[in-house]
Amino acid sequence: MNKNHLRPCALLLTLATSLLLTACNDNDHTEPQEKVAAQVGPRPLFLVRQMQDSELKTQLEQCASDNFYRSDFSIGHRGASMQFPEHTKESYQAAIDSGAGIVECDVTFTSDKALVCRHSQCDLATTTNILAIPELASQCSSPFIPADPLNGVTASARCCTSDITLAEFKTLRGKMDGANTNATSVEEYMDGTANWRTDLYSGNGTLMTHVESIEMFDKAGIKMTPELKEAMVQMPFDGFSQQDYAQKMLDEYTAAGIDPARVYPQSFHLEDIEYWIANAPEFASQTVFLDDRYDDAGFDPLSETSWTPSMADLKAQGVEIIAPPLWVLVTLDNEGKLIPSEYANAANDAGLKIITWSLERSGLLIDGGGWYYQSISDAIDNEGDVFELLDVLAKDVGVMGVFSDWPSTVTYYANCTSK
Repeated sequence: MNKNHLRPCALLLTLATSLLLTACNDNDHTEPQEKVAAQVGPRPLFLVRQMQDSELKTQLEQCASDNFYRSDFSIGHRGASMQFPEHTKESYQAAIDSGAGIVECDVTFTSDKALVCRHSQCDLATTTNILAIPELASQCSSPFIPADPLNGVTASARCCTSDITLAEFKTLRGKMDGANTNATSVEEYMDGTANWRTDLYSGNGTLMTHVESIEMFDKAGIKMTPELKEAMVQMPFDGFSQQDYAQKMLDEYTAAGIDPARVYPQSFHLEDIEYWIANAPEFASQTVFLDDRYDDAGFDPLSETSWTPSMADLKAQGVEIIAPPLWVLVTLDNEGKLIPSEYANAANDAGLKIITWSLERSGLLIDGGGWYYQSISDAIDNEGDVFELLDVLAKDVGVMGVFSDWPSTVTYYANCTSK
């Protein structure tokens, strides 16, 4: 039927339906898009109920019966790796289902230079079942060594994607990341999941190539943030240079017909960012510099003189988005209140956009939250503090997105605060 023949009331209904299905996310990096329902599950409300009484708690409680939708503010860190084996199809699907508008594939390569999704080139011993497959375990850079407590030796193994071919990689199954360093057998070594995680969903994790992740994310209609992982082998690798590696990652998006506006390439190495800026201008404005200068001697997020290059220098070099860990962006004032750090203020003053990582990767917060909360540990004493931190990051620091191991928490917050 020609829409011009619809009666006025039908036209009004059509317009209303269109408005309901289309929404603008407040984030300045997103385009108007169809609202996609998200399943946030019980965890966000569990966290809200742990919070101390506050206006924020009241606001979040009032959203309990709302419908929830996908948000680009919510970024799946290795998928939904709190409960699912990281960088597996199942982990990615859980992140998509829980409302992550952007999901990460950490990119590394196999011996035949195929790009695959793994957090580290050499993490197969702790994230897959490779040690349980003798013919592949024998190819590991450092095969399994059992613990020898009497001589102070801990159990270890080092198995890299570059040790095996793509075909061999695809025979592996993902497991929850972890290892028992007191193990005297392979079986014991592989049984190392942290006690605040679960193995309920790790029976058959499906490993993914980078291309497969692109296909999956594209079909789901989400955005993508691949991280070019540091090569753990000497580069060039069999003629494969660092520049070849950086270019191939982006080429796979181009070959798949993905709009560069849907892609946020990441790297901890400024040289990779500079390469993309110079050689892939269509992706340049969305490249993400993962800032690990916190490892530099003397680094202090409260002292601008302690880090180089300056934020202004990074901006001048073409960097548009910077991504430090959570603790670098926040501190406590004299009254113990969470506030932005000098690092956060300097990044904002320079016109840099900010993404941060990684929420819900610390286990229980009752003991202060560990590494990710180190700058504010004196104020962290219950699970609901996740939302207190998230609120400061969103409203005071002004981050454009937050990586989380359980994206539904960020999805809940983003919907409830119209972020």
